[in-house]
Amino acid sequence: MTNSVIQKAELLNTLHVPGTPLIVTNVWDAITAKIVSEAPGVKALASASHSVSNVRGIQDGEGLSVDEAIIAARIITGATELPVSIDFEKGYAADAAGVATNVRRLIEEAGAAGINLEDSVGAAKAPQYDIPTAAARVAAARAGAEAAGVPLVINARVDTLAGGGEWAEAVERANAYLDAGADVIFFLGLSDEDKVKRALDEVNGRISVIGAPGLVPLGRLAELGISRVSFGPGTLGLALASLQRAATTLTALGDYPEDLGFPFKL
Repeated sequence: MTNSVIQKAELLNTLHVPGTPLIVTNVWDAITAKIVSEAPGVKALASASHSVSNVRGIQDGEGLSVDEAIIAARIITGATELPVSIDFEKGYAADAAGVATNVRRLIEEAGAAGINLEDSVGAAKAPQYDIPTAAARVAAARAGAEAAGVPLVINARVDTLAGGGEWAEAVERANAYLDAGADVIFFLGLSDEDKVKRALDEVNGRISVIGAPGLVPLGRLAELGISRVSFGPGTLGLALASLQRAATTLTALGDYPEDLGFPFKL
């Protein structure tokens, strides 16, 4: 593995700082990766599996094959020099050995510096793998990264609260995944400040969350000590809503939208 990918993974890890969170505006193809990477202040990128799938006319939830997922990842990483964390869903494998193999492929074939790894069994947030099985899958991802010679940043997702489960189980899972080799816990369901504070108190490592209107503001997440904020398919929604508004205005013979033509010169 090239030193470049190793260095990107090392850099990505250092960017997860409690209180100075890494903000990753999720991308899904080459042009979005390029545009976001050129935005002032952006230090790393992350894909969103939902967006990657939807722009191909496929439902989220490992609707892509592992080969298709790796190709999609390579398109994104090839468009930027920044570290890229790839939403790798559940590892596209039925067992831990398959997760290890696929994670190694993702690093060696696409140059991923990090991954998200989910703990739910299907497309929904419930049911989840039992804790020993889910932790073994995290450990397998770490083993795959070590085989590739890259200190991959593993952002292990805990779906318990989002799937209607109990707080104690969510925390138990988070700490088990950290023990298994995760670097960061992607804790879904932290919908208010009290939950964020409680998670930060009870989880033995760094935490990443989803940001969205109605949830804890970005500045407050930083003050509380969150290490990473992403937006999932929300950024695709942002782009599509803008496109639909423009289509409505243009169809009505309205003014040209100010950004029509960006980033291209017509």
